[in-house]
Amino acid sequence: MPATRSEQLREDLESERDELQKSLSELTTDGADAPDFDENFADSAQVAAEQGENLALAAALRDRFDEVEGALARIEAGTYGVCTVCGDEISATRLEAMPATPFCITHA
Repeated sequence: MPATRSEQLREDLESERDELQKSLSELTTDGADAPDFDENFADSAQVAAEQGENLALAAALRDRFDEVEGALARIEAGTYGVCTVCGDEISATRLEAMPATPFCITHA
């Protein structure tokens, strides 16, 4: 992969990491005091459901954040673009579609 394209992927990953970090900071760690939850709302089941959705969203954001951090670490280590399972090169097309992926298409 050309150095300029590799640098662009790094910038994209760093930008995504920053956005994920911002989104995560807007959520609480346990979801109990997340924005827009009205604890005095008469339908406590609705509040519980919204809190559950908040927790699920936070978990998904943390997972994606970890994937992006892993990709940035692989860039630093010089192993970016190499499948973590088999060691084969990940295609440029796949990396453009999924820049944080640690797997070739065979091991996806």
